[in-house]
Amino acid sequence: MVAVAELAGVSVRRGTALLLHDVNFKVEEGDRWVIIGPNGAGKTTLLALLSTQMHPTTGVVEVLGEYLGAVDVFELRPRIGVASSSIAHRIPNREKVADVIVSASYGVMGRWRETYEEMDHARALELMRLMHVEDLAGRTYGTLSEGERKRVEIARALMTDPELLLLDEPGAGLDLRGREILVKTLSELCEDPDAPTMVLVTHHVEEIPEGISHAMLMAHGSVVAAGPIDEVLTDEKLTAAFGMPLHITKIDGRWTARAA
Repeated sequence: MVAVAELAGVSVRRGTALLLHDVNFKVEEGDRWVIIGPNGAGKTTLLALLSTQMHPTTGVVEVLGEYLGAVDVFELRPRIGVASSSIAHRIPNREKVADVIVSASYGVMGRWRETYEEMDHARALELMRLMHVEDLAGRTYGTLSEGERKRVEIARALMTDPELLLLDEPGAGLDLRGREILVKTLSELCEDPDAPTMVLVTHHVEEIPEGISHAMLMAHGSVVAAGPIDEVLTDEKLTAAFGMPLHITKIDGRWTARAA
């Protein structure tokens, strides 16, 4: 299999804080990863490395065949789709949904004087249908529910047909209905053979969509366990990651966890 991303002996230090410590992680083409861990585990820092927004203090990071520190990241970033709260906060509330998505072609937030081809609009419509937001095309971003915004943000992240898709806590802030609609939509994306390799970060196993193939548990900036999801999501390993006795179950492809 082809490695889409690989971290070898990676540590990240900011001042006296060690955000990641000796992390080894490999994502192969077609993988669907979920990264789980408590607050402060290093999940968002790991995603910042994969999205080329951060460089390691020590170790080697390879993304899409290029090594951080030896590549122009501005040429690499269009090949990576990212949906995160930091990007969402930059989307103008007045922007129409169709424009939020199509403007990713130029890597801009908010349409101005740029011109789009018919194929760009067709691609945006295809993605709106994929994420079940085509009926929102004429609405402004600021009028959407939190769940609708999340699906629009993922459609935007897919606009450039990326080779790697990074989703940072897409279920954060959603109510039960919004979460379930999002998880169902992500399950469809996971099971699409044409969808990009995916890495999803979450705090909650209940947000893991069907079709996720691999899982990594993190705690205190280190990897607790990583591998095929059914081998990683066990009572023992989840307990080690979260520092309390936990019991995990899987029913009809969905995971739940509770205190043991």
